[in-house]
Amino acid sequence: MKFEFETIGVIHSPFKEKFGIPRQPGLVSQVQATLELVPPFNRPKAVSGLEGYSHIWIQFVFHQNINRDWQPTVRPPRLGGNKRVGVFASRSPFRPNPIGLSVVALDDIRCDSGKVELLISGVDLMEGTPVLDIKPYIPYVESLPEARSGFAPSAPAPKLVVHLTPPAEKQLESMLDPSKLRKLIEAVLETDPRPAYVGASRPDKVYGIRLYDWDVRWRVRDLTAEVLELVEAQLKPGKP
Repeated sequence: MKFEFETIGVIHSPFKEKFGIPRQPGLVSQVQATLELVPPFNRPKAVSGLEGYSHIWIQFVFHQNINRDWQPTVRPPRLGGNKRVGVFASRSPFRPNPIGLSVVALDDIRCDSGKVELLISGVDLMEGTPVLDIKPYIPYVESLPEARSGFAPSAPAPKLVVHLTPPAEKQLESMLDPSKLRKLIEAVLETDPRPAYVGASRPDKVYGIRLYDWDVRWRVRDLTAEVLELVEAQLKPGKP
């Protein structure tokens, strides 16, 4: 059987590209985003009562993986990117159906000028992610402390110390809200978003993560993520 679903909303996120997005929701609580409902679902009545919940489930589409073939086994970053497990024993985005599920904090609901927007945080979602459904998170049903977690028994500890070089500090301080961007940079980089198989094999490689409208360029030396510079992002054709 095949089914068709309508997009009910779209995510507006500081993550404009896939690289650097937290590997799980809630790992970087500083990440704030907006879920904008689209017509005909952008009605205040549709979210009436949702303000009573602190967290929500978001069901979404891995829209940049739609044309990728699925595989029965994947290599989770949590296992170093070298060991394979079944795709259904992982949260890999490369699935038979490119559907994801994230629980995020619901910070506010805004209904104004024909728009309905949910302000959310702790997201692991990319700019433009299509949303299929929203459901309230109910702790007594969905919080199960005794549950087993396979190869991911606890949240990963921060792996890197983040240091901004003087040029990066100068660039950051010239921005309108340097504190907000600094906290986001530090929270994202301390999780070490490099591919798991890279490790210490390329210590001089410079990486780039696009956060909001900035390309953050950094490298890792002696367990320190060294931020080299912040460069205004150049828009790519077809991308926001």
